[in-house]
Amino acid sequence: MTGLTFQPGRTAVEAVGLGARYRRRWALRDCSFRLPAGRVCALVGPNGAGKSTLLSLAAGLRRPTEGSLTVFGARPGDPAVRPRVAFLSQDKPLYPRFTIADTLRMGRELNPGSWDQAAAERLVSGGGLSSHARVGDLSGGQRSRVALALAIGKRPVLLLLDEPMADLDPLVRHEMTAALMAQAAEHATTVVLASHVLADLDGVCDYLLLIADGRVRLAGEVEDLLAAHTLLVGRHEADGPPREFAAHTVVESRVTGRQLTALVRTEGPVGGQWRASEPSLEELLLAHLRAPDAPPLLAPSAEPRAGKATA
Repeated sequence: MTGLTFQPGRTAVEAVGLGARYRRRWALRDCSFRLPAGRVCALVGPNGAGKSTLLSLAAGLRRPTEGSLTVFGARPGDPAVRPRVAFLSQDKPLYPRFTIADTLRMGRELNPGSWDQAAAERLVSGGGLSSHARVGDLSGGQRSRVALALAIGKRPVLLLLDEPMADLDPLVRHEMTAALMAQAAEHATTVVLASHVLADLDGVCDYLLLIADGRVRLAGEVEDLLAAHTLLVGRHEADGPPREFAAHTVVESRVTGRQLTALVRTEGPVGGQWRASEPSLEELLLAHLRAPDAPPLLAPSAEPRAGKATA
C-alpha cells in the first residue's frame, strides 16, 4: 500500500474518550489526545498505567471498550492502514526455529510492497550476527535486534515500540537508538516509544505522552511542556507551602533540610528569593510520576480535533 504517506499537519494517532477494560479493571479511561505525524513520541508511565494497552489498540490488536482511536484518520486494523503500521511488543515474538535469514525472508514475503531488505540486513549485521543463526539460540539482546530489524524493514509510517531496548546494554542501546532515529528522519516515520529508561528519552523524543492511572497527564511537544514548568529552589523553614506559590500550580515540592525544591507551572513571575531554572525532561517526568494528582496539561498540538467519541 503506497497511498499512506507523511504530510505536514496530518494526524498520526488521535484518541477521544478512549477507554479499555479487562474484565472489571479499566486499563485506560477517558483518554483524549492527538499525535501529529512525523514525531518521535515518548510514551511514559508507571507499570500498569495502560501504555501497552494503548499500543495494542493503535496496532489494531484489540478494540476499545469505549470512545474512539484512529490511525491516520482510519480505525486501527483498517486495510488502508494496517500494512504500514509496525508494532514491536515487549515479548518480541519470533519463531525460535527460524534462522535470521528465514525471519527476514518472512518479513519480505508478508510485506511485498514496502519491505526494505537492505535496512533490515544493516541492523542485523551491525550486531555481528550470522544470517544462519537460529533465533532460539540468540541472547535476549540479539533477539531484540532481529525483532527491531523486522519492524524497521517493513518501512512503516507508524512504528509502535513497547520497551524495545530494555534488555540491551548501554552501548548497543545507543547504537539501536541511532538506527531508529535515522529511520524516522529518512522516511518521516512517526514513532511511539514506550520506555522506563527516562534518561534515554532526552534528546531522542520531540513529543511526550505521559499516562498515569489509565489517563493522559501530559501531552505535547517536549519543548513546550518543559517551557510551561519552572524548577524553583530556595530556603524555606515555615510550615506549609511558600505564600509566593499561591498564584501558581505546584506539581510537586520536596523539602531537604531547610531547602525546598518545587516544580511549578507558573502564571507569571514568582516573588521571593528563589533560584529558577527550566527542568530537564527527566526531572519533569519524575515529578509528575510522583504526583499523579497534579492537574493534566495538553499542549495545543495534542488537543483532539475530532468531535464526540463514538463507540
